[in-house]
Amino acid sequence: MSAKRAFDPVTDANTRLLILGSLPGDASLKAAQYYAHPQNAFWRLVGGVTGRDLAALPYPDRLEALKAAGVGLWDVIASATRPGSLDAAIRDAETADLNRLVGDLPHLKAVAFNGGTAARIGRRTLNPPADVQLIDLPSSSPAHTRSFQSKTEAWSVLKPFVSGT
Repeated sequence: MSAKRAFDPVTDANTRLLILGSLPGDASLKAAQYYAHPQNAFWRLVGGVTGRDLAALPYPDRLEALKAAGVGLWDVIASATRPGSLDAAIRDAETADLNRLVGDLPHLKAVAFNGGTAARIGRRTLNPPADVQLIDLPSSSPAHTRSFQSKTEAWSVLKPFVSGT
């Protein structure tokens, strides 16, 4: 089984909030897009945080809207073997260079972990500056069975870190 690889980070010098997932699932890898699985609630959840209907936008425009709101994306795992898309099946994980990325983001105020695997690996790997808040979120994945309303309430803690809301 060949290794699955994370996408490049989506950030710029104005990133205030960095959202970290674990590793793109098969639907995302096939589409070459973050959170491409149609049942993944990520774009609806982060759209609620930014105040824009991101799910309705073409993918390149979603990424631009995130950057305009000061939101960046990446994953805590750079590569791993994994049959299917479940985090529980991840093996031989190589962590991403989170500290390098965070060090390159001068306006960063918070790092949010999308799900338990991202939080577990990210908190073990990342040594953020003292003024950067770490936030654990319920996963946007359809495999995480909390209600959308419950996830929306949990994700709303990100609003203070988003530009223009």
